[in-house]
Amino acid sequence: MNASHTLTDRAALTRNRSRATDDALFLHRAALEEVDDRLSLVNRTFTSAAIVTGFPQVWGALHPNATLVEDTDTLALTQGAHDLVVHAMGMHWANDPVGQIIQSRRALQPDGLFLSVGFGGQTLHELRACLGQAEASITGGLSPRIAPMAELRDIGGLLQRAGLALPVADSVTLTTEYSDIWHLMRDLRAMGEANALTSRRRRPSGRAIFDAAGQLYRDHYATPEGRIKASFELVFLAGWAPADSQPKPLRPGSAQQRLADALATAETPLRD
Repeated sequence: MNASHTLTDRAALTRNRSRATDDALFLHRAALEEVDDRLSLVNRTFTSAAIVTGFPQVWGALHPNATLVEDTDTLALTQGAHDLVVHAMGMHWANDPVGQIIQSRRALQPDGLFLSVGFGGQTLHELRACLGQAEASITGGLSPRIAPMAELRDIGGLLQRAGLALPVADSVTLTTEYSDIWHLMRDLRAMGEANALTSRRRRPSGRAIFDAAGQLYRDHYATPEGRIKASFELVFLAGWAPADSQPKPLRPGSAQQRLADALATAETPLRD
């Protein structure tokens, strides 16, 4: 990838993650519980799992003896070596999200499961709106501050583009509360989620921008107790490596019974 078009500054991301504190990784633990619940519903025993993550200290607890792989642009995965690949909370920093899924699929055995969890497009929508409005009013422009995160309807299509079968996408939104915008931004730094965009401003922004954003936040997103709300959308993707044993759609026109008969209702033909 051309460096001028690289979304994420990997050195900055690594530095930010190294400063993360254990008690601030509550979103990772919430995501891990959701992934574990989903795996418990799959009628399969996985014996050769791989987990792609920037926080192995959290995600290593998901599966015993799993291979832990850093979420770099080129994943250290062996082709056809795993029956489960979990991509955990790093897709929003990926320079090539489709490439990450394709590499994960290639690491799967036939009928192996790919499962991903990451931040969706509604994550921190309150903070993004307030910072954008404040900066535009004070400086007349906008600077990149938060990694772009895709909407659920767009992310789901990535699974089919990557060649995975039986794709499923869903989301869960978690809402947290903070005393003020400064408390929220301190927590984001403690999560290792500070700005690591290649195009980020390299000089500190004036305090006036954050003061104005903080006032907008209180005006529009305050709780009755005077705290502020922050949303984190967790998007889950699941798909299977193609295999001959998987269910296949029937050929159009091959049905043996009309749907109207099965529903015991009258069939109303549509006009041409």
